[in-house]
Amino acid sequence: MRQSSVLAYLFAGVLAVGSACAEQRATSAVPAVAGLPAAARAAAESIDPEKIRAHVRFLSLDLLEGRGPGTRGGELAAEYIATEFALSGVEPAGDDDTYFQRVPLYAVHTVEDKTTFSFVPAHGQPIDLAYGSEVVTKDQTGQTSADIDAPIVFIGYGIDAPEYHWNDYAGPDGNDIDVKGKVVLVIVNEPPSNDVNFFKGPALTYYGRWTYKYEEAARRGAMGVLLIHRTDLASYGWDVVRNSQAVEKSYLEGDPTATLRAAAWIQHDVAQKLFTLAGQGDLDRAIDRAGKPGAFHAVELPVRLRAHVESRVRRYVSANVVGRVRGASGGGNAVLYTAHYDHLGIDPDAKGDNIYNGAADNSTGCGILLEMARAFAQSSARPPHDVYFAAVTAEEQGLLGSQYLGMHPPVPAGKITLDLNYDMLLPIGIPRSVSLGGAERISFWPAVQRVAKQFDFALESDPAPGAGHYYRSDHFSLARVGIPAFSVDQGELFEGHDQAWGRAQMEDYVAHHYHQPSDEYHADWDFRGNAKLARFGFVLGWLASEQTKPIEWQPGDEFEKARKASEAGQAQQ
Repeated sequence: MRQSSVLAYLFAGVLAVGSACAEQRATSAVPAVAGLPAAARAAAESIDPEKIRAHVRFLSLDLLEGRGPGTRGGELAAEYIATEFALSGVEPAGDDDTYFQRVPLYAVHTVEDKTTFSFVPAHGQPIDLAYGSEVVTKDQTGQTSADIDAPIVFIGYGIDAPEYHWNDYAGPDGNDIDVKGKVVLVIVNEPPSNDVNFFKGPALTYYGRWTYKYEEAARRGAMGVLLIHRTDLASYGWDVVRNSQAVEKSYLEGDPTATLRAAAWIQHDVAQKLFTLAGQGDLDRAIDRAGKPGAFHAVELPVRLRAHVESRVRRYVSANVVGRVRGASGGGNAVLYTAHYDHLGIDPDAKGDNIYNGAADNSTGCGILLEMARAFAQSSARPPHDVYFAAVTAEEQGLLGSQYLGMHPPVPAGKITLDLNYDMLLPIGIPRSVSLGGAERISFWPAVQRVAKQFDFALESDPAPGAGHYYRSDHFSLARVGIPAFSVDQGELFEGHDQAWGRAQMEDYVAHHYHQPSDEYHADWDFRGNAKLARFGFVLGWLASEQTKPIEWQPGDEFEKARKASEAGQAQQ
């Protein structure tokens, strides 16, 4: 990739047009926060909702073709973000003194009309599955075809969690069932719990994420995974699964866990057919039983999966776009801001509108990231320590860009005190509440609470803790390497409306626009709320950079060990 003066003029022009549309310019001031210098407050106040609008409008144009990673549209988006960094005075912090951190990937697109799945019982007639409506899959290995004829083993939730004395892979004799070369059938989510000491009660742990289930099965040598979708457990409908799998799925080159020949989802009703064929009775009763300690043992079913998976594969390099604003002091306590710029690209097999523009998801986060970067870079006072901005790729492919960023941060992870992430902020007005799931897990939480109150934000708890939202966005990739991290999300309460209105807006978006071609820019969107969330994040980042000690995870948190390891490694250097 390379920058060009043509792009610079084009993008500057887009911003000029956006800034001219100032009907909804924010008027609320940044509160006087203890520890925040006047220059920093002025910089935060300079954050302009119409500049955010201009970024969102451009990034979600059909011209960018849905910003699929490794595509022309994805590269254009990365060039735009790098150019805006340069125009704002943000320094490059990627590879070789550029803004771009190369992320080596390969993309797999399942050829639907040449891919077949059948359940073949020991006795009786096979059951053929309809691709798309009943099953979707990806061959993670990057090979163009796979033929599978393997036993199916029901593994319950597919979790091995020693700290909870839980192992779904154990057979009736207590020994683990050998699943090497086999296909495992697993339930989405994790065992239900109201005990915070057992899978964190109602909150989902990483064990409940489908990515963990694929990783664990791959570690044990399984050939494939059939993940049972049930809407109430997954917290999203089958359409979300189908649409996400209808387009390319990318993998990091060299990922040792990407070995499944069939990383598949099947509809709940299809799984019931499999259970009936195997003589296992009612599926929902089996799901209930699998969630009770001591009530379940892994079992090999008298049914085989016979499948042919054909794929189009391309190897490519995408890029995270990384910039830096130098702080007054070097060393630790660097702050990182992240937002993913990719979306689902184009579905070549869809009829009608086949561009997944991703206006809310996540042009909004990118617009906020760019405007915060500009405010930091053009502040009359430098932040206490370095501040980094990373627009990451391949989030929709499984947080791959941020995973690579976590593996190769711009400075060692032990020197980064906080990551604040922005993802999918609906421009529908000024929020009066925020959802900051995960912030309570870090030592900076009292400061977060104080600043939120001063911004007149009520703090909302996660309305669906079982959905595992913390593990679905890019901050998680940074948390996995120990960096204290959370996303800044709007809540359900907005100025001029009750909470039911805000909830209805989000429910409508999820039902009709999330991961759909209809997620498009609207000229009547109100970006004042995006600007307020950006100012809030600006203040939090500045205060975090001022801390005399690094921010830590609360004792006993699942990421505390990684944090201590990163700090110990830094101390030895």
